[in-house]
Amino acid sequence: MATFGGEYIEGIVGQPLHINPLLASSNETDKELTQIIYSALFKYSNQGKIIPDLVKSYTLSTDKTTYTIHLKKNVLWQDGQTLTANDVFFTINLISDPAYKSPLRSNWQGIETKVLDDYTLEFKIKTPYVGFLNNLTFGILPKHIWESVPPENFSLTSLNLEPIGTGPYKYSSLQKDSKGNILNYKLTANPNYFDGKPYIAKLTFNFYTDEATAIKALEQKEIMGINALSPQKVAILKTKKSLAIYKFKLPRYFAIFFNQTKSIPIASDEVREALSYATNRKAIINQVLAGNGEPVYSPFLPGMVGYSSSMNSPKFNLTKANQILDQNHWVKGADGFRGKDGIGLEINLVTTQWNELTKTAQVLKSQWAKIGVKVKISDFSLSDIQQNYIRPREYQALLFGQVIGVNPDPYSFWHSSQKKDPGLNLALFGDDKSDKLIEEGRTEFNTKKRQQDYLAFQKILQKQIPAIFLYSPEYIYPVSTSVKGIQVGTLVEPADRFSDINHWYIKTKRIWKK
Repeated sequence: MATFGGEYIEGIVGQPLHINPLLASSNETDKELTQIIYSALFKYSNQGKIIPDLVKSYTLSTDKTTYTIHLKKNVLWQDGQTLTANDVFFTINLISDPAYKSPLRSNWQGIETKVLDDYTLEFKIKTPYVGFLNNLTFGILPKHIWESVPPENFSLTSLNLEPIGTGPYKYSSLQKDSKGNILNYKLTANPNYFDGKPYIAKLTFNFYTDEATAIKALEQKEIMGINALSPQKVAILKTKKSLAIYKFKLPRYFAIFFNQTKSIPIASDEVREALSYATNRKAIINQVLAGNGEPVYSPFLPGMVGYSSSMNSPKFNLTKANQILDQNHWVKGADGFRGKDGIGLEINLVTTQWNELTKTAQVLKSQWAKIGVKVKISDFSLSDIQQNYIRPREYQALLFGQVIGVNPDPYSFWHSSQKKDPGLNLALFGDDKSDKLIEEGRTEFNTKKRQQDYLAFQKILQKQIPAIFLYSPEYIYPVSTSVKGIQVGTLVEPADRFSDINHWYIKTKRIWKK
């Protein structure tokens, strides 16, 4: 039975910078704390479905372009003031204003927002868009507190570390070391939370520079959970009876994206086809993720509109891969590597300096060598790869990940208009036919028709092979068995594990008095 009280202490590898929903998207730690302190118009349930948060009800016009949003009444800010539609309008204006440099701004171009009364807003979009409600999952800022902060101070104000929201927990205190690093961050239950007072009285987050230090703290019971665990480390903690290892699915995948403009071999259809057949996804998952992941064959994952098990091809087949290259006159030399017309079958593979991806690259190098392909691996820091490789599209093959959301919209990743930065079309893929299917899919509210559009789009991907999809890793969350009420099935992103944290509780041992 759930009881009130207790404290949950979690270790996080990272540092909070801006616990501000308009700035948090680039820092996982910020997103996690923002999720707990702020509320949004809509949020994701513990099954990954979009559900109302601050919204009481909404209506959609028959032409699918006007949303009328009715807010819950008597929602209080953590300083006691009442939330109204003006707070929502104010927050959206900040997002839309380039002076505030919010990463969310691109979602709010060309959208008209009106306040109809204190608890009603209207959003008008130019064309129907199935995923519009997903754009309403950002936390709302209190106008009465933030309106006095000018744009030049928006990312600098102390409010970014001492926030006031309407979420289940409110800021209490933080502790820094002599260098200004935050050691811990404390929250207390919000007794006025509109969805009911949380059971756990206090939350404390301790911050660590690396996973090994966080694991040591967990083993010594200084903390009760870690925000994420590498798949290879599961075996270390699995034997601990005091820990529960939660594994969640996330709508993300990792793939090799080909830039056919930078390599003659990669521009050859038969080479990309052979590479696809030579890729053993299950071996990669076992060697890199210790089995904690699922093979992926397209940008649509199980449970999404557009997913079909029939897209699970081509299968791993070394014999066929070699035959394809033989038939197209890529001849093996004395060193075992192939060439054609004086051009060596060599690929420069670029990835980030993240353990899982560098290991994946090494496994791929070994797998592809078996069909005579020479691979040179280069790994860089995330900032370096973003600035010098992804933005200018200066790579032959890129091993990277994409987070797609539970409401699949391939536009940002696969529409031809997104080939150049800041677009995210890393494979420089797309033509009129594929673009049309993507555009129709994102405006089609009939699920069956939308499914058909996305299946047709995937058939083009499957034929042209602009990328080789590899795997979707599980998100692993170790937590003390004394923490109860964690009822999560599918996450949109790791921070959403806290979507119903007000229902978590600490199981205490009953002491019988003699």
